[in-house]
Amino acid sequence: MNTPVLNSGDTAWMLISTALVIFMIPGLAMFYGGLTRSKNILGTMMHSFIAMGVILLQWVAFGYSLAFTDGGSWVGGFDAIFLRGIGPDSLHGSIPTFVFIAFQGAFACITPALISGAIAERVRFRSYVLFILLWSTFVYDPVCHWVWQNHGFLFKQGVIDFAGGIVVHLTSGISALIACLLLGRRADLDKGIIPHNVVFVVLGTGILWFGWFGFNAGSALASNGLASLALLNTFVGPAAGLCTWITLEKLILKKPSTLGAATGAIAGLATVTPAAGSVMPVEAMLLAALTTVVCYFFVSHKSRLNVDDSLDAFGVHGIAGILGPIGCGLFASYGYNSIFHHQSMSALNGTSQLLLQIKAVAVVAVYSAVVTAILVLALRKFTGFRVSREQEEQGLDLSLHGERAYN
Repeated sequence: MNTPVLNSGDTAWMLISTALVIFMIPGLAMFYGGLTRSKNILGTMMHSFIAMGVILLQWVAFGYSLAFTDGGSWVGGFDAIFLRGIGPDSLHGSIPTFVFIAFQGAFACITPALISGAIAERVRFRSYVLFILLWSTFVYDPVCHWVWQNHGFLFKQGVIDFAGGIVVHLTSGISALIACLLLGRRADLDKGIIPHNVVFVVLGTGILWFGWFGFNAGSALASNGLASLALLNTFVGPAAGLCTWITLEKLILKKPSTLGAATGAIAGLATVTPAAGSVMPVEAMLLAALTTVVCYFFVSHKSRLNVDDSLDAFGVHGIAGILGPIGCGLFASYGYNSIFHHQSMSALNGTSQLLLQIKAVAVVAVYSAVVTAILVLALRKFTGFRVSREQEEQGLDLSLHGERAYN
C-alpha cells in the first residue's frame, strides 16, 4: 500500500476550487434573489447565506464524520466528530485532509440552499434554518456516504457521480418538489409573479458558472488530466443548455429571453455535474441539450400541474439530477462501460452500468422524498413552517427581517 504524499500542485488547485465553490453560494443568492419580487429579495438571499453559517458548523461538528468516516454501508461513524484526530499533517490522497474537509463542506452548504428556490416567498426563517440543519443530517450526509465514501453501498457497486448529480442535485431537487407540494402555493400566484431583477439573475448565473469550474474540476481532487476533462465539460455543457433553451423559446415564443438563457445555462451545468469526469465533451453537450429540453417543457407547463416550484429548483436541478446520472449509463467512457462505450460488440455490456445508475437515482429519490416529507410535516405541525397570509402579503424582508432591499 502506497503511503500518501503531499503534492503542492494538487493542494494549490484544491484550495482554489474550494474558494470557487464557496463563491457559488452568493451567486445562488443573486440568482434566486433576482427571480423573486422586490419585497422578498433579502429573505430569499438569506436562505443561501445562512447555509454558509449553519451547515458549515454542522459539517465540522459531525456532518463530515457521518459522510466520510468508515462506519458502515449506510452512514459513517463518529470517529471524526469535531474533526477529532485530524491535524495539519493529515492527508487525504495527495492533499491535506483539512482542504478536503473544506471542499466537501462547501458542497454541503450549497446543497440545502438549492431547496430554498422551491419554497421561496412563503417560509418562516427559523423553521427553514431548522429544516436545513435536519435535512443535511438525515438526507445529505447519509447519501454522500452512500455515493462518495468507499464503504458506501452505492460506491461499492460502482455508481458514477463525479461531482454531485445524485448527491447534490437529485437530493435537493426531489426534496424541493416534496417541500413545495406540502407547503402549498403562494397566496397571490394566480395574479402572476415575475422576477423583479433579471440583471441579478444573469450576474448570479455568471458567478455560478465561474464557481462551477471548481465544483466539477475540483472533484478530481488533483491537478491532472481528469480535472481538465471536467473543466472542459463545464464549459460546453452549459453552453449547450443555454443555446438549447433560447432556441426553443425562439421556435415556440418567437423571442429568446435573457432569463431563458440563464436558466438553460444552469440546466446544462447541473446535467454535466455527475458526468463531468466520465464523458467526452461532445457527449456532454448532447446530454446537456437533451436534459434542457425536458427542463424547458416542465418549467413551461408547471402551472398546469399545480406545482408552485417558485424558482424552478425541481424543474432544473431535480430533472438534471435524474437525467444526468442516467446519462452516465449511456455515455460514460473514461474508464467505464456504458451503452455507447463498451468493451465488446454487444451493447448489453453497458446495460449493467445503466441499470445501476437508474437504481441509484430511484433509491436516492425515494429516500430523499420520504425523509423530506417527514421533516416538513413535523415542522409544519410544531413550528409553523409557512408564514401567515399577512406576512406573505407584506413581504418577508419587512415581516421577518425588518429591513428593505430598496429604500
